[in-house]
Parts: sequence; structure tokens; C-alpha cells
Amino acid sequence: MNPTDSELCAYLDEMLPTERASEIEGLLRSRPDLLQRTALLARRRDQGGHSVGEIWRRNRISCPSRSELGTYLLGVADSNLEDYLSFHLGLVGCRVCQANLDDLRALQASGAEEPTGRRQRYFESSAGLLRSQRSE
Repeated sequence: MNPTDSELCAYLDEMLPTERASEIEGLLRSRPDLLQRTALLARRRDQGGHSVGEIWRRNRISCPSRSELGTYLLGVADSNLEDYLSFHLGLVGCRVCQANLDDLRALQASGAEEPTGRRQRYFESSAGLLRSQRSE
């Protein structure tokens, strides 16, 4: 199957599912015309192309936050978010979000907390000390 320009751009940004990225990589190795087309797309993109699609992909506008991925992992996301994340991770195959989810799974398995949770606990435990020092 011949890749579209948007697929080639997603390949360059490493945003394709692994299987499709491997297929395109094989095609690029065997087809000089496709390699030239990809190089042209890369040059055009790097020269400041500002289509809505490019802005959307580069800024990962459709990607959920890490906390939303955390609620999904814990099984407490509302049904709309859960449906979207299943679509985004499964069908779209967003590698960035999949890597974030894998990292959260590893944190969960190790019992480690995210730095923000630890920071919040430190703040809460220090707040009483700061109040008592002011009253003296």
C-alpha cells in the first residue's frame, strides 16, 4: 500500500503505530521515489508549513494529559474519556501516549509515586510547621 503524505509526515514525527512505521521504513529502503517524496515533505515541513493538521500533530492537541491516562489506567475515567482513550491508544496507536501509559504502569507496579504527589505531601506536611512559626 502506498503511504499518503500525512502518513509519511507522521512517520517522520514517529507518530505511527509500530507496524505501519516498519512497513513504511521497508518501502523507503526499496523505493527511491518514495524516499525523495519523504525528503521533500520533511523540507517543506521544516520550512515552516503551518497547516491545521501539522499544528495539531506537532502540539499533540488530541493527546490526553498524563493525569487522564492515570485515571484510565486506574479504571476510574468517565465513559466518554475511556472510549476516547481506547480509540486514541488502540486505533490511532499514538506512540507518545502509549509510552506514557507504559511508564505509568511501571510506576504503579513498582509502587512509586509521581514526583508531583510526593511534592504535594511535602507541602502539606510543611504547611503546619509554617503556620506554627508565624504565630510565635
